[in-house]
This record gives sequence, C-alpha cells and structure tokens, in this order.
Amino acid sequence: MHYTFFAQTDPGRSRSNNEDAVVFDEGTHLGVLADGMGGYNAGEVASGMATEFIRSELSAWLSEAGAQADKLQMRQAIEMCVDNANAAILDAANTNAHYSGMGTTLVVGVFHGDRLILGHVGDSRCYRLRGDTLTQITRDHSLLQEQLDAGLLTAEEAALSPHKNLVTRALGVEAGVMLELNEHLLEPDDIYLMCSDGLSDMMNDAQIATTLRQRAALSVMANHLVAQANDNGGRDNIAVLLTRVASKSEKRGLISRWLGK
Repeated sequence: MHYTFFAQTDPGRSRSNNEDAVVFDEGTHLGVLADGMGGYNAGEVASGMATEFIRSELSAWLSEAGAQADKLQMRQAIEMCVDNANAAILDAANTNAHYSGMGTTLVVGVFHGDRLILGHVGDSRCYRLRGDTLTQITRDHSLLQEQLDAGLLTAEEAALSPHKNLVTRALGVEAGVMLELNEHLLEPDDIYLMCSDGLSDMMNDAQIATTLRQRAALSVMANHLVAQANDNGGRDNIAVLLTRVASKSEKRGLISRWLGK
C-alpha cells in the first residue's frame, strides 16, 4: 500500500490560542493528533508534548524495526510510547504550577502494510470513508458516550447536551492511561480522517461525508472541513489529519501519467 498525508489546525473563531496539535511522519506512515486541556495555555503544552514525544519515539522505533515488525510488536511499541508520553505530561503537570491539571486527548495511527493499527484516548476521533460510506472507527471516551450507551440519552438529546466535552480518559491526568487499541484492514481508495472535537462538534457525519466523497486533493478537503467548521460556529480549535490509501500499482500508474508515459 501507498499512503499520503495532510494535516491542518486552526484556532477557530472563539479562541485566540490553539490547544490542538497534529503531526505525521510520512516515512514511517505514522499520524498523531491531540486536543489539550488546562489553564495558562497548558493545554497547548500537553498536546504538543504528546504529539512530538510519540512521533519522535515511535517513528524512531518504526525506522529501526522496518517492515520486519509484526503486529504484536507494533501494538506493544505504540502502548509503550503512549505510556511514556503520559508519564512525561503528568510529571510536567506535577512539577510546574502553571501546568497543574493539564491533559490531552490522543489519536495515534500506524499504517503498516494492509493494516491500520489505531489507538485513541478521549473524544478525538478517526473516521474512514470507504466507497461512499463514512464510518466512525473510534468510540468516544466521554460522559456523553456513556450516557448514550446506557440508553439515558437519545442521539437527538446528545446533540444538544451541555456535557459534550467531558472526557472520561485523557493523557497526563493519572499514572496509568487506558489506551484503546484496534486494528483495521485497509483497502485501496480508503480515506481516513483524524480530528479533534472542534471539527466533529461543528459538523455532523453527513457533512463530513459530503466533503470526503469529493475525493479531491487532501489539502483541498482539509481546507474545506476547517472552513465549514468555522462557518458553523468555530467554537473550538480545529485539527484534521487526512490519509489516503492507494495500492502501489495505483501509485505507479499516477507517476506514469504525470510523466506522460
């Protein structure tokens, strides 16, 4: 498989600072997105630490392990890097009064062969567009999701709930972090969207699907998603990371067309 990436963040229309962070490493097919929380701009610190720490450690391990790494080793490496990032954020929060109480959500994905190994903590999400069908492939770790699961709220009531942003898991708040880790089979022409709740709270799934179904350049679709989230209110920071999957034969065909062969 061949993968292309594009990332974008935006402060939105209600906030002057940006507590969302997103990075990717094209060489190791790694993407990381985080949405920070905490006063004194500590949310920016937490999300920045999470994304850079995991990108640095995990991309180094992936470069060393290469294609020889099996799925179990990959999962263990992701878990270890997330645990280390959690400990680093918690230590910073405990030793600097300005960072007290900071934390961050997380989505981390490694595209490896025909699989996506995907971990998440909190309510930042990952969606997959396959054909014309958009599927949310992460499940929010939030009070709202727990209420939905328990049948205490309908989907319509949840959309109007004042408790949308109360997460039940985050990096940097406890000594242990509960990373949910799953594996997904990739297919050529899949598009994957990692995003913070600044996007998913401002756009419903139908609106997101409409943009991704255009199958335009990733930069064009990312710009459109951010613009529409802002047009719909832009009440929070917005982060998106788009990944397109293609077979290697498709990649070679594109290069041949570009070269006129």
